[in-house]
Amino acid sequence: MADKTRARRLAKRIGQIVASAIEHEIKDPRLGNVTITDTKITGDLRDATVYYTVLGDSVEAKPDIAGAAAALESARGVLRTKVGEGTGVRFTPTLTFVADTMPEDARRIDELLAKAREADAEVARRATGAQPAGDADPYRTPDEE
Repeated sequence: MADKTRARRLAKRIGQIVASAIEHEIKDPRLGNVTITDTKITGDLRDATVYYTVLGDSVEAKPDIAGAAAALESARGVLRTKVGEGTGVRFTPTLTFVADTMPEDARRIDELLAKAREADAEVARRATGAQPAGDADPYRTPDEE
């Protein structure tokens, strides 16, 4: 088992090599909007997981995640060869590509926060000018003699 700093450095290097190869060397048009977001590697340095996102061409266009996944699968061997050449490790790790769900999760959290802000504004609107339901001072005080 390799130490964690070496594994972290190797994972970062693998991400850089894969991103560079996708941008400059692989001529698949389905990979035009693919961005490598993170890379994780196992402790024995045998398996690397590469996380990616696919950006849409415009605001309205949905990204082609299935096409990008298929293109990455077809380019897996070439990318592994590039990683082997670029890292110089004894055993080139196998590559697994996983679509990163962070943009969708962030969008969902933004929607939930907007709903919470609307609910807070509604409560604040209803609270303006409201009177307490009971006494003005609902706490008991000891009788004074």
